[in-house]
Amino acid sequence: MFVTSRCVVAVLAVWAIWALQAAAAAPGLDLVAIPGGSFVTGDAGGDANEVRREVTVGAFSLMRREVTNAQFAAFVAAQDRVSEAEVRGSGYVWSQRWRLVANADWRHPQGPDSSIAGLDDHPVVQVSAHDAEAFCAFHGLRLPTEEEWAFAARGPQSLRYVWGAVPPVQDGRQLVANFGTEDCCAPDDSDGYVRTAPVGSYPAGRSPFGLDDMAGNVWEWTASLFPGRPSQRVIRGGGWGNNPYGLRAAYRHGNPPHFALDMVGFRCAGPAP
Repeated sequence: MFVTSRCVVAVLAVWAIWALQAAAAAPGLDLVAIPGGSFVTGDAGGDANEVRREVTVGAFSLMRREVTNAQFAAFVAAQDRVSEAEVRGSGYVWSQRWRLVANADWRHPQGPDSSIAGLDDHPVVQVSAHDAEAFCAFHGLRLPTEEEWAFAARGPQSLRYVWGAVPPVQDGRQLVANFGTEDCCAPDDSDGYVRTAPVGSYPAGRSPFGLDDMAGNVWEWTASLFPGRPSQRVIRGGGWGNNPYGLRAAYRHGNPPHFALDMVGFRCAGPAP
């Protein structure tokens, strides 16, 4: 028992050092050290593309929260970058279905009449996978692989939802995520926000590694190609317009990497400290 306890203390101490080193690697981005491990991905009660299988990932680090409008604005100012939605002059907006809206971009998520004024701490949206990769690279980081993202969300317990086995409800009690109507799929303000919420607003819904908003708020780009669709990237996590089924940790979609949408953002990954 003494040896076991001492080993646990040693592991926790190493993990704490990793976390401090990861945070120092990219100031302001709050990287959390994720130890390597194995888990079961997929969901037997999910979609056909959610086949259960065991996956092992190495140690890495991942942002505690999604990249915010303020963080992306600082990157744009430093790099004089023009996002892909701005170059194309349009972005996709969700309202019962996806619509391509002229002049929707990260500063105007739902179109030219919308704004991010007062939303500095909300997750940035209307950014493509290429925009996300450029932001991460600027900070010496990268997008996570789908497997890394899933392990960080589910942990070695392979949870169905990032907080456990029980689906979220919009009943005004302890809220675990920012999501949509319980019947698919429309914006809903029962959780306090119609669309995006400030990052970290639902601490009861943190993942096993203490990460915020791994379910709901906004979908997140990964670096992985969608199986069978080489022109698409995997996005994970569900967003403010999804129902509880869409917030399952195994749920996945694929989008072309140049797409920008008002329910999709990202967070960056890095190497193990």
